[in-house]
Amino acid sequence: MTESAPYLTATADAYDAVAVLYADLFRDSLDRLPLDRAALAAFADSVRADGAAPLAGPVAELGCGPGYVTAHLQGLGLDVFGIDLSPRMIELAREAYPGLRFEVGSMHALDLADGELSGIVSWYSLIHTPPRELPPYFAEFRRVLAPGGHLLLGFFESGGDAVTEFDHKVTPAYRWPIDDLAELAREAGFTEVGRMLREPLEGERFRQGRLLMRGR
Repeated sequence: MTESAPYLTATADAYDAVAVLYADLFRDSLDRLPLDRAALAAFADSVRADGAAPLAGPVAELGCGPGYVTAHLQGLGLDVFGIDLSPRMIELAREAYPGLRFEVGSMHALDLADGELSGIVSWYSLIHTPPRELPPYFAEFRRVLAPGGHLLLGFFESGGDAVTEFDHKVTPAYRWPIDDLAELAREAGFTEVGRMLREPLEGERFRQGRLLMRGR
């Protein structure tokens, strides 16, 4: 974390405070979300299909929270580890999935070598980043991803509106037009492979977006 990005400290503190409740609430959430499972499966299939060198590196879930998506990706056959800004979330992930690797870290400055990863999943982990701060995150994703590696984004979609801040239950967050988010990724060196929009289910407020990208 840096002095120029106080939202990082605020986000980490907010998730530390609700980590146990969050983990209990979302641990089995994928069981009732078939379209979300399909997006993760498409990502895993894409990574495995391109698994020859130089794409033999691991997959990272960036912003892994309590680790349930990381564990799901392992179940899909990926060599995967998780990174999160919240130390408490990482503690819970290690307790719940002791066979997996979890580390405290920030997506804007990853302790990873250039081209180290074959895939990245960012599942609702960019939603708290102020829009003006987002381009360097995509640049960092591209740096650590091998050429031809895959990136999967999960986020709240704006439903035809511009980028919109909203009162997320943990800390303020943003809804993005899917075209605008795809354009930011393209500017950082990614090519779109596919996209999905899922309408809100009962108990959800907003449309959900998924973007599958490939590094050039």
